[in-house]
Amino acid sequence: MTRWAMVADLRRCVGCQTCTASCKHANATPPGVQWRRVLDVEVGEYPDVKRAFVPVGCQHCEDPPCMHVCPTTATRKRPDGIVTIDYDLCIGCAYCAVACPYQARYKTQRATFAYGKPAAHESKRHDPDRLAVATKCTFCVERIDDGLAQGLRPGVDPEATPACVNACITQTLQFGDLDDPKSTINELLRTRPHHTLLPEAGTKPRIFYLT
Repeated sequence: MTRWAMVADLRRCVGCQTCTASCKHANATPPGVQWRRVLDVEVGEYPDVKRAFVPVGCQHCEDPPCMHVCPTTATRKRPDGIVTIDYDLCIGCAYCAVACPYQARYKTQRATFAYGKPAAHESKRHDPDRLAVATKCTFCVERIDDGLAQGLRPGVDPEATPACVNACITQTLQFGDLDDPKSTINELLRTRPHHTLLPEAGTKPRIFYLT
């Protein structure tokens, strides 16, 4: 079996937002839509307060509540754990957005562009199938599938790895197979303390945060 997952090392993240920018570039998301965001949070109590940066997005949960509330089965979980959306089946009811405890889903009613009228590159990459439907991070599933078809290893070969992981300047983000004992993420999870977001929600997220 294969179970794709991501690891974020919170000691390394500097809040540069390069992952956010690379995600927008790779997926051509419209203004205001950030499938990969970086939260800027303060932890501790005065005077011992520290600043932390936390990359967030769809957690590709093992038990995704968004999938359970979808009335059309547009949201599905693949055998490898990636949660996807079938835009042809999605009716834009946004039940999934309400059910998601991570605020990771978006719905764009009409085409919007950075400066009003679409620039040439925006017109070229505009996808009408993503209007009036739910959208979110897909772990760059097309890159993963295309890479596997070429015999590449996601998390090792950049062509088969999510764009945000490739772009991270501090190697905060790592990607790989939880079922591969030799993968980098398994080594990190074995040797470093880690947690997931909102474990009390019972969703069993596939993004792990090293503390």
